[in-house]
Amino acid sequence: MSCMLTYAVTKLPASSAWAARGFARSLSCSPLLQAAVQPKSKKTLARNGVKNVVVVEGVRIPFLQSGTTYADLMPHDLARAALQGLLDRTSIPRDVVDYIVYGTVIQEVKTSNVAREAALGAGFSDKTPAHTVTMACISSNQAMTTGLGMIAAGQCDVVVAGGVELMSDVPIRHSRKMRKTMLTLNRAKTLGQKLALISKIRPDYFAPELPAVAEFSTSETMGHSADRLAAAFAVSRLEQDEYALRSHTLAKKAQEGGLLLDVVPFKVPGKETVTKDNGIRPSSLEQMGKLKPAFVKPYGTVTAGNSSFLTDGASAVLLMSEEKALALGYKPKAYLRDFVYVSQDPKDQLLLGPTYATPRVLEKAGLTMADIDVFEFHEAFAGQILANLKAMDSDWFAQNYMGRKSKVGVPPLEKFNTWGGSLSLGHPFGATVCRLVITAAHRLKKEGGQYGLVAACAAGGQGTAMLVELYPQ
Repeated sequence: MSCMLTYAVTKLPASSAWAARGFARSLSCSPLLQAAVQPKSKKTLARNGVKNVVVVEGVRIPFLQSGTTYADLMPHDLARAALQGLLDRTSIPRDVVDYIVYGTVIQEVKTSNVAREAALGAGFSDKTPAHTVTMACISSNQAMTTGLGMIAAGQCDVVVAGGVELMSDVPIRHSRKMRKTMLTLNRAKTLGQKLALISKIRPDYFAPELPAVAEFSTSETMGHSADRLAAAFAVSRLEQDEYALRSHTLAKKAQEGGLLLDVVPFKVPGKETVTKDNGIRPSSLEQMGKLKPAFVKPYGTVTAGNSSFLTDGASAVLLMSEEKALALGYKPKAYLRDFVYVSQDPKDQLLLGPTYATPRVLEKAGLTMADIDVFEFHEAFAGQILANLKAMDSDWFAQNYMGRKSKVGVPPLEKFNTWGGSLSLGHPFGATVCRLVITAAHRLKKEGGQYGLVAACAAGGQGTAMLVELYPQ
């Protein structure tokens, strides 16, 4: 794949002047202080015999850089805060909720079913079932589609889905030799047996197993894979830095303009009340250009400045059947429509999930790229985003790798992540896709659109895409 594409997509960033024009153009289509624009009339994606599932509300606590204000908490504390924020905003009685599903990636051993622990902590009945799912960076989408399936099947009317990640305190294990010795020691019955085991412990037993954001099947870190992917699609360092700067600049404008309506304040025990994301830091191309490669040294192009940062955070969305939502007096934000999951080669195509998922979900719904008003794609790395856009604009890639006759097509940048993305807002692995979905719903209302497309990649070479349809205003 390293030589598959050497041309530049004309709609991708190529200069700082382009970036400045892009910022102005992206924001001009959604005036910060104007009332919501009425959407254009299009066909609905409702299907006969299929129950309509709606998003009533979605919230998240502020996404913070790991090692900051949330550092002394546990994952269920963050998830509980998101659940409480959802309860406060919607005033829904706890006993109305039929089921709770949460996604997470790096599990805390003490609270492996974090959904259950968070639900109990937020005051839900011990009679309300809850379970936890994991699917790398698309775990919260798996939580949402699990809830969607329960409602569509008639098993539930009201489901809370969400995600959580606490990168400030990931589990660090003893070495396997030490773990084996300790477990055997626990079964020893006599002092002699215990002393004999202790005498076999060697200095290397004390070396810990440190966690890494790496593929088990390939042993390659995700950043290294992103660097190779960027090289394969001829994505330059400048393009990556410009895209990252775009993300931070748009996120800052959205934050200052009061557009990030999903964020709820969180009073951290013993500390201050957190009210906003703390990773939004617009810089300059000059400053970003000074950063050294973070993974492929010394010639790589992926740096700390054009990568998403380790993040703590949690999200929660309230899903209902449309009939139930209206019966309870709620005005839904959006319908959740078609969705797909995809998998491909976890080595050379690890981060290309959006490229494969986008055409499948569009074809499933009978839509084209031109029908979509809002795009919300997960930004793991600027190089990953730009490589996906180039792949989607390549007939050669479509024909040789996707089994398609022609290219997927590129989302217009004026519709693409215009309120920032994971590069700037943060990426708590298990919580991100809930943010994408509720942001798409808010943007549709603000900008007068009807259809939103959410897409994300994930470890293991997997990905997802989902269609969101604005609820009639």
